[in-house]
Amino acid sequence: MAVEFTVLLENVPGTLAHLGSVLGDARVNIEAIQGFNLDGRSRVQFVAQDPDGAARALETDGIAYTSREVLVARVLDEPGTLGEVALVMAKAGINIDSVYLTTRGDVVLGVDDLTGATHVAAGMAVMTSD
Repeated sequence: MAVEFTVLLENVPGTLAHLGSVLGDARVNIEAIQGFNLDGRSRVQFVAQDPDGAARALETDGIAYTSREVLVARVLDEPGTLGEVALVMAKAGINIDSVYLTTRGDVVLGVDDLTGATHVAAGMAVMTSD
């Protein structure tokens, strides 16, 4: 499974550049990323190609983070596909609390039941990515 990291950064120029440099200097590639303003801070969520390397780099630099496993799914790039996936998850009682795209166009889903979501995705002929 893919690992999503969440960091809270000061919402000032240069903080995202610093995060990118820390990961880049550690040779950690970012496969998916999203960020947004949350109460004056920047919340950045990302999936790294090398989760262990990302964790080491963040810890070495003193950047606080949380992490969790997420579902990365390859879905059709057609109108309505996201709605269909979300509806099937909802009918299975699975809450999606985070959604964004990878650099390859796959969908990252943060869910409250990863095992169930993986099972549902497999039943929909949605390919999970590693």
